[in-house]
Amino acid sequence: MDRSFGPIELIVIGFDGNNFTGEIATALGDLVDRGIVRIIDLAVVVKDADGTAHILEMQELSVEVASAMAILTGDVTGLLSEADLNDIADDLEPGTTEAVFLVEHLWATEFATAVRNAGGTLLASHRIPGDVVDAARATLIEAAITSH
Repeated sequence: MDRSFGPIELIVIGFDGNNFTGEIATALGDLVDRGIVRIIDLAVVVKDADGTAHILEMQELSVEVASAMAILTGDVTGLLSEADLNDIADDLEPGTTEAVFLVEHLWATEFATAVRNAGGTLLASHRIPGDVVDAARATLIEAAITSH
């Protein structure tokens, strides 16, 4: 392989009621088009109300969802194994759907290569969800207001 990868992230997004419509594909497609991320692999996992899990291939999705997801499939490599997806399905609540994405953060690829070339090693990386940052910021703002 003559290509170095940047950071790869597994993203799992849950949807209640098996109402996954593929609307997120437009937003994700925009990130792909702008060169921010590359889709390495994707899957849709559904657990019926009776607890039966299904890992859906593109041809098994509704026409609407398959069309929305088709724009994302250019770089799919099959790195998400059936065992990985079965593990995800095991934790899924009945009557829900999860979209599973393996994405490369292209925005960080050049930096990651520079770090490796300089002999550096990533020691830690933690993603903090936006809602956690929003809550912390709101608490700080409220504390500043009440202290005056």
